[in-house]
Amino acid sequence: MRFSTKASALAATALIASAVLSAPSFAAPAPAAAAAPAGAAPSAPPADPKTVVATVNGEKITVADVQDAAANMPEQMRQLPPNVIYPMLINQLADQKAIQIAAHKDGLEKNPDVKKAMDAAATSALQNAWLSHEVMPHLTEAAVQADYQQNYAGKPPEQEVHARHILLKTEAEAQDVIKKLKAGADFAKLAAQVSTDTGSAKQNGGDLGWFKKGDMIPAFSDAAFAMKKGEISSTPVKSQYGFHVIQVLDTRTDPIPSLDSVKGKIRQELIQKYVREAVAKAASAVKIVRFDPSTGKPLPDAPASAAAPAKK
Repeated sequence: MRFSTKASALAATALIASAVLSAPSFAAPAPAAAAAPAGAAPSAPPADPKTVVATVNGEKITVADVQDAAANMPEQMRQLPPNVIYPMLINQLADQKAIQIAAHKDGLEKNPDVKKAMDAAATSALQNAWLSHEVMPHLTEAAVQADYQQNYAGKPPEQEVHARHILLKTEAEAQDVIKKLKAGADFAKLAAQVSTDTGSAKQNGGDLGWFKKGDMIPAFSDAAFAMKKGEISSTPVKSQYGFHVIQVLDTRTDPIPSLDSVKGKIRQELIQKYVREAVAKAASAVKIVRFDPSTGKPLPDAPASAAAPAKK
């Protein structure tokens, strides 16, 4: 059972943001290809992007195609030497061309399901291209730096508590646990035996690890942050989950993180913010009418609910 109140970005926004992160390339991953046989292709690409490096039934594969394919490779693959990457990508692109030719030969592009999937892919690529066009110009180093100053460097260091707890259904049970702890009972053993917290905290003797005040529900945080190191709550702490018996194991001040350590997180959060703004911009420029599926009648206009920003 979790007691965290940290907000997470909406799943839809995260999916759109992930597409923006990968933009401007919208190509599907290339199928795996065998290593290039010796002498099958040059070991390094020519400089001119228009240079033809292979043909498949006369259809050209250029250096630009290879460069686009390379941009879609995982980061670890890009570390390989050019004389390995370049022939491999040409083989992959040739295999893709061969598959496309075979599919057209069989008339699969006329299959309704295939056509539907192709139309959906084209629509998705167009949406992602527009989002990238709207979002990426704002994702500058200056924007990242400004966010860091506002939300990290400009804030005082936060206090953190390392605590464990035992969760009980009734106040009487919690009082009994407090009495046993005062008599010398082992906290971790009691947590394993009687706590109704079925999550990892119970398996770890009730240990919740380090947390900031805003990470937990108010009733729990207020109690934990008012206690001293080594102290056990003298009275049960009531929350919507039941009654907690808390022990504070340690306290500390969380240092302000460096820009480098949070830059990736800031970029993700800014992308989600800019995507939300871009979607709102697009929606405000059109007329959206929603219908009741049971009657076919238009539904009253309802303002779109803004996604709650994630807490840092």
